Amino acid sequence: MPSNNKILIITYYWPPCGGAGVQRWLKFTKYMPEFGWEPYVLTVDPDYARYPAIDESLKKDINPSLEVYKTKALNYFRFGKSFKSSVNEISGSDTGNNSINNRVARLIRGNFFIPDPRKGWNRYAIRKASELIREEGINYVVTTSPPHSTQLIGLKLKSLFPDINWICDLRDPWTDIYYYNKFPGIWPARLYDRRLERKVLITADKIITVGKSMAELFVKKIKDKEKDITVITNGYDEEDFEGISFDRGNNRTVITYVGSMSDQYPIRGFLATLNELYLSGELKKLAFRLVGNISSGIKAIIDRFPVSDAIEYISYTDHKKAIKYMADSTILLMLIPDNKQNKIIITGKLFEYLRSKRVILCIGPPEGDAAGIINEMNSGSTFEDNDIESIKSFLLNYKRIRTIETDSSKYSHKHIVKQLSENIK
Repeated sequence: MPSNNKILIITYYWPPCGGAGVQRWLKFTKYMPEFGWEPYVLTVDPDYARYPAIDESLKKDINPSLEVYKTKALNYFRFGKSFKSSVNEISGSDTGNNSINNRVARLIRGNFFIPDPRKGWNRYAIRKASELIREEGINYVVTTSPPHSTQLIGLKLKSLFPDINWICDLRDPWTDIYYYNKFPGIWPARLYDRRLERKVLITADKIITVGKSMAELFVKKIKDKEKDITVITNGYDEEDFEGISFDRGNNRTVITYVGSMSDQYPIRGFLATLNELYLSGELKKLAFRLVGNISSGIKAIIDRFPVSDAIEYISYTDHKKAIKYMADSTILLMLIPDNKQNKIIITGKLFEYLRSKRVILCIGPPEGDAAGIINEMNSGSTFEDNDIESIKSFLLNYKRIRTIETDSSKYSHKHIVKQLSENIK
């Protein structure tokens, strides 16, 4: 295979790490050889990593021909339990804890670990990536984030190897991410973070991101520069659905939410509506399943409602089981975090929801990117959390919605990798 098709993907999250963040490039590298690419992966050794979840089952998706290199990292999370919980830049799910220790830890996180605490991996990754670029003749380098400190690896490599094609993959906003202000920072720290962000955006040869509005957000940050920003969405892997039976809840009303849920997720209006229908008996044989890591703050809200008797908490489970829970549902619930930039959020699980061919109830901005995809696929509806009457009507009439038969294959990983291949060369 020609050396100019060699591509190095630098990612902090890789199996046995679980969660949505790991699956994008895990699945992409699975199919890239079919389109003429020879991918290599550089990641952190799990013994030195800090993961939001563990999912050993994802290892089966690693392409057998893929070369994966792992390095150690400096672990900034070792400074005690309070600090470990408070530096969770993945979801900010623990930031509701207002103890003195937690507030101090968040202040440290927001001012001294910029852009995030996982930057302790960078010097080891830069050293190994430099070695691979020289020895393997690699011409393309992808850095994917969060954690956004990974983009600083690409920035350094571009200065060391000006001829490489550096592709910056931004799965989430940087300084506009919904939990950013949960880590208070003084203005010099905030200014430094914004400058790092802009320097990455200006220096990268190509930028790819997951949605149209996020691309527009980054364009505004570099409006004085021409930049190639391409939308490459997340997707689903058709192989993950092999052998999955679809029973649509066994004649029950089974509402399922899959994924983590932090305190910023809008669930009060939905819960109030569900509670009313549950108490009145209008929703019979109701089961509401929460599959994943749910914050203590959200659980406290849920416990205030009698409908909590019909709620089942299922802790983080492996990917295949999560898809089975989707398949065994009548309604799939999606929540978009409540924040001024929430129109740009497209959660990774949306595409597996689409492939499950279940009715989707999305609580979030009706004019947002996620709502746009749901509308495009005719797969459900999106409402603001305070739109009680519309949510109620949806829950009472969901059975009248025709079976979701829209072809979602354009969002399969194989199709997306074809698009990716055409855009990064």
